[in-house]
Amino acid sequence: MSVPALQFSKDQADAWDRVAEVLRGAGVDLDNALLSPEAGGKPSVLAVVGKAGSGKTMLLAQLYKALSEAGVDTVSGDYEGRRRKDRRTLAILAPTNKAASVLRSRGVPATTIHRILYTPVYDPQYEKIAEWLAGNGERPVVEGLTDLALDRAKAFYDQVKSIPGALAAAGLRGSDFIQGWKRREEPLDIGFVDESSMLDERQLDDLKEIFPTLVLFGDPAQLAPVGASGEMVFDKLPESRRLVLHRIHRQAEDNPILDLAHALGDPDLDFHTFERMIEDAARRDDRVVVAQRVEAELMARSPVLVWRNATRIRLITAFRAAYDAPLDELLPGEPLICDGIELPLKHRKKRIDLEARGLIKGAQVIYLGPGNKPGFSKLHVVGAEQPQVSAASIIKIELPDEEEPFIPFAARMGAAFLHGAAVTIHKAQGSQWETVQVFAPDLYAAAQAGRTEAGVALWKRLAYVAITRAEKRLLWVVRNRLARPTVPLGIADLIVPTAALALEAE
Repeated sequence: MSVPALQFSKDQADAWDRVAEVLRGAGVDLDNALLSPEAGGKPSVLAVVGKAGSGKTMLLAQLYKALSEAGVDTVSGDYEGRRRKDRRTLAILAPTNKAASVLRSRGVPATTIHRILYTPVYDPQYEKIAEWLAGNGERPVVEGLTDLALDRAKAFYDQVKSIPGALAAAGLRGSDFIQGWKRREEPLDIGFVDESSMLDERQLDDLKEIFPTLVLFGDPAQLAPVGASGEMVFDKLPESRRLVLHRIHRQAEDNPILDLAHALGDPDLDFHTFERMIEDAARRDDRVVVAQRVEAELMARSPVLVWRNATRIRLITAFRAAYDAPLDELLPGEPLICDGIELPLKHRKKRIDLEARGLIKGAQVIYLGPGNKPGFSKLHVVGAEQPQVSAASIIKIELPDEEEPFIPFAARMGAAFLHGAAVTIHKAQGSQWETVQVFAPDLYAAAQAGRTEAGVALWKRLAYVAITRAEKRLLWVVRNRLARPTVPLGIADLIVPTAALALEAE
């Protein structure tokens, strides 16, 4: 198999060759599209690192395509199929639903790390359908499922290799067939992990237990996990196991947002000079805006990024006041951030189920309205493959100068949420939005504090992460003001038309 050299820079081609060498040692020959049975041995960990625009995602996508063409099966959270001695598999993982959805939007079938650490126990009927769709079994006879429905499922799967999507085309959901959840016991094969700067040592150890061959993709300029002393898991790998992508690619070269992000690598750059660079970029290109106030309407779907928690709380309070949100309840359309699952150990199965549906710590969620039971909420999990869920919820709205948050919903147990109209830059890592608002007064405060992380000024790391969350447009907010919205909050943009459900289930 030839490397797509036309698309690759030299450092990408070198990285491709090094990854291909590791895969060849594991029995997967990309050059000749040959597979050998998996050989046991010591786990092999390799890292591909580079700043935004260096082509990490492009390289990951091309490696996935080459592995698929060589006959390696992609394992997702949907269904894994029966284990065979000669079967080789690949799982593409990200720490959050949002990060996984960024990859999926680029044609890479990614899932969350959590979704792979825990595996579903399926009803035998589901296994028959899944094996048939994957070409490994005979056409099943399923009670309550007509031949026409099966034909629709097969036609969908032949076009889009998604078992949940195929079931949706037949009027079913994969979750209808899940009998329970269990911690993964059997290892997998090859694992690719995107946004690996977010991993901590414990997560890496868990992944090494599962994947004999593990390739990490990450950005060394981002923020390390809290409590990691500025170090990322790939920083501790030997130099021979770290492949660095230096070149910024053509599609990124004419991007003023990435230009600003990379300018932060200059050790002599100070905050005021950087702000002048932003002003210059804004005069030349409308993709960069120096904003005099925060836009409340954008906060409903794209949170303001801040450094200080106190700033986050003040902006959330201002957002709710701008929309005349009542003090004792939420409005449909208000954004939330999952703060974890509050369930006792005896409800472990329920915890795993909620987390598998996307309600993991840090997930972005939109409130749709009260559930059918007291304490329940209808929610849209941003980036999840099946986004609409109903869950027992504990929603906390923090208030300025108040130690205890206000709790409009207080189920005895369930998923806990904070308001999501503003989030800290740490929590935003791994996510992207079309338009991003960065609250510059907070970054100035970080610059004034003089703090560093792993030898780099903290404000620069914060600014780099915040800026690179913007896919198309950056608003650099310079004043502590909020523009009142011109339209009310709503959820019309989240409602999928009934006729399109089958097509959009993935």
